[in-house]
Parts: sequence; structure tokens; C-alpha cells
Amino acid sequence: MTDTLSAPKRRLPWSHRTRLGVDLALAIPLFLLETAWLVLDWTYGHGLEVWAAQGDRARIDAAGLAHMERVRMLQIAVLVLAVVAGMFRARWTVIAHLLVALLTGQVLAVARHEWDNHHSPSSGCIHYSAGC
Repeated sequence: MTDTLSAPKRRLPWSHRTRLGVDLALAIPLFLLETAWLVLDWTYGHGLEVWAAQGDRARIDAAGLAHMERVRMLQIAVLVLAVVAGMFRARWTVIAHLLVALLTGQVLAVARHEWDNHHSPSSGCIHYSAGC
């Protein structure tokens, strides 16, 4: 009798759930890294730039806009990673990335609220010709 070797089966990413150890080994460090990036960017990327502006409104505004753009890009990257982790059926990695996406959404909402408060017209000025 002849034994034929069976062709190795291709493993598609969504065919089997990722093992728990591998899933947690990816989820925990990525969650900590992404959260630390948010904190460090808020402190050093935005905070030090505002401090260095020394009251220069144009530099402060530029720092705020740059910070919001960096956070938005992080949110996009985190959501893409969540989709990739979902394809590999890594449940805890998806949960960790969705939590970071919610956190970045909150940071964006706070930054946008600060931006709107600092750039809203004063309510005491009614006449445009009065030099308000």
C-alpha cells in the first residue's frame, strides 16, 4: 500500500481562536504602551509646547491642533489594530484596543471642548462695529 502525504492545511486567521496566553501577551503590553503614549503626549507633547509658548496664542493654538491630530491618528491606528486582532479572534486584544479607542475618544472630546471654550466669541460683544 502506498501512503500519500496529505497536503498541509492552510490556517486562516479566523479559522481558530488565538490561544489565551498569546492573546494576553499582546493585549497587556499594547494596552499599556498606547495608554502611556496618550499620557506622555498630553504631558510632554502638548503641555511642554504650551509652556514653551510663554503666552503666545498662535503657538498655543498650533500645539493644541497638533495634539488633537496626533490623538486622532492614534485612535485610527488603535481601531485598525482592533480589526486585525478581531480577524485573528484575539478577544482580549480586541477588548484592550477598544478600551484605548474609547479613551482616545474622551481625550479628543476634552481637547475639542477646551478648543471651543478658548475660541468662542465673548457674549458681551453685540455690535461688530464697536471693535469687539
